[in-house]
Amino acid sequence: MSLPPDAGAPAAIRPRPQSLTDLFVSFTLLALQGFGGVLAVVQRELVEKKGWMTREEFIEEWAVAQIMPGPNVINLAIALGSRYFGLRGALVALAGMLTCPLLVVLALALIYAQFASNPHVSGALRGMGAVAAGLITATGLKLLPALQKNVMGVPLCAALGLLAFVAIAWLKLPLAWVLVGLGGVGCAAAYRKLA
Repeated sequence: MSLPPDAGAPAAIRPRPQSLTDLFVSFTLLALQGFGGVLAVVQRELVEKKGWMTREEFIEEWAVAQIMPGPNVINLAIALGSRYFGLRGALVALAGMLTCPLLVVLALALIYAQFASNPHVSGALRGMGAVAAGLITATGLKLLPALQKNVMGVPLCAALGLLAFVAIAWLKLPLAWVLVGLGGVGCAAAYRKLA
């Protein structure tokens, strides 16, 4: 897989959104592609195609977005908009993520109300859930090489990832507990390595 344009270049000369309009349109298009979750789409667009973030930056920003309240991709959009254009950028990125998808969801809700009892519709929705799970898994695997540069090292990162999977998928622990517990361990380990 090829690296994004200027992946190793300093942030000042790497590609960036050209204007607030570019930011709004980019996040609108991302949101409209994200049926079942936008993680895979966001990573591909922002890192691989546009080069607005490196893989490492994406992982760091996504980690922060996950521990903040609210939808992860909204948090990421706000952070990225703020990085390039301050408060106006954060608001424009948020508007890009919400405006058109809100209209689409309202239209789909009206249509779904008419066909909710149809077994074909139910089957189609279950199938889309499986595809969304596959997209998330594929994105996670694609981002694994970026962990080689993580200060904690690959073995500890892999162990924390595996423990998080076991805690959530098998033990059914609340996400907040897993974030606080394993996130705290990760933060402490990284702090110790950096000290």
